[in-house]
Amino acid sequence: MRKTLRIIVCGIFVMIPVLNNIAQEYRNGDRIKIAIVRNPFGASESIIQEGLIGKLEALGSDIVKNEAFVLTREEEAYRGWARNALVSRHLADLISLNGKNEHLVIGLLGSCADLPGILGGLQHMGPGQEEVYHLAAYVPHRIALVYFDAHADINTPETTLSGMYGGMDVSLAAGLFNPNNRLAAGLDPPLPPSCILLADVRDTDPREMELINRLNVEILSTEDIRGITPNVQTQMDRLSRLADLIYIHVDMDVLAPEEVRGHNLTAPPAGSLQPASSLCSPGRKPRPSASPPHPTGPVIRSTYPAGPPSG
Repeated sequence: MRKTLRIIVCGIFVMIPVLNNIAQEYRNGDRIKIAIVRNPFGASESIIQEGLIGKLEALGSDIVKNEAFVLTREEEAYRGWARNALVSRHLADLISLNGKNEHLVIGLLGSCADLPGILGGLQHMGPGQEEVYHLAAYVPHRIALVYFDAHADINTPETTLSGMYGGMDVSLAAGLFNPNNRLAAGLDPPLPPSCILLADVRDTDPREMELINRLNVEILSTEDIRGITPNVQTQMDRLSRLADLIYIHVDMDVLAPEEVRGHNLTAPPAGSLQPASSLCSPGRKPRPSASPPHPTGPVIRSTYPAGPPSG
């Protein structure tokens, strides 16, 4: 049987309970084989130094790979958006490569700007243990995005108040601007707005909210998340009909300040860890009767305590 394609991007130790929920599905005998993919810019090295590997091993895991990409000398010359695109492409390549194995892939990211690369990598993950030699094997996976973030990050250069690139990653992934960067990151085709679900968004720019409404992007409210209302399962079922893989992205600013001390982008009223853990549990997968089956894959990432170098 084909194993569910999943990636977990875990950027802070408060998310270890979420990781534990999903890792059990990869248990083969007594151990889980894990491949770690790292963006070397930002906090990923600190997270490793603070003991992430030891915590994973305590879950009964073997770390079979621990890889970070390296920018070439030519790539190092780029700054700003072009550099972000190159970083995303390297992440996409590492993820798609590791995803063809039976490893649970954990990605340590630098910031929201890495989102296009993660999605591009998911699009081109292989079929797991089953080798499929026909043209359909080259059709990208259909990806849906559940975006846990206090901010919608669906701004464009025309709607943004701050000009922050990390506040535009969802719109770039949706093909709303800068197709060159999206294609450089390996994300093709872009995500349709119907495959994007914003969760616990509490801080948006005025014109950003207009864009969300115009695109009919669905939103899970704070109340939905806190109470795990029937709308949560309704939305997950809807995405399961549209996609082969559901990417669950959790930004640390969605959590309470005491859970992510030092994060400077939290927005009241803060949520809690439990909703993410519940959505990532095996019980939240689409029902086996779905036709065709649409596996659900959670992804968690962090911008804490620092993103990639600016410029």
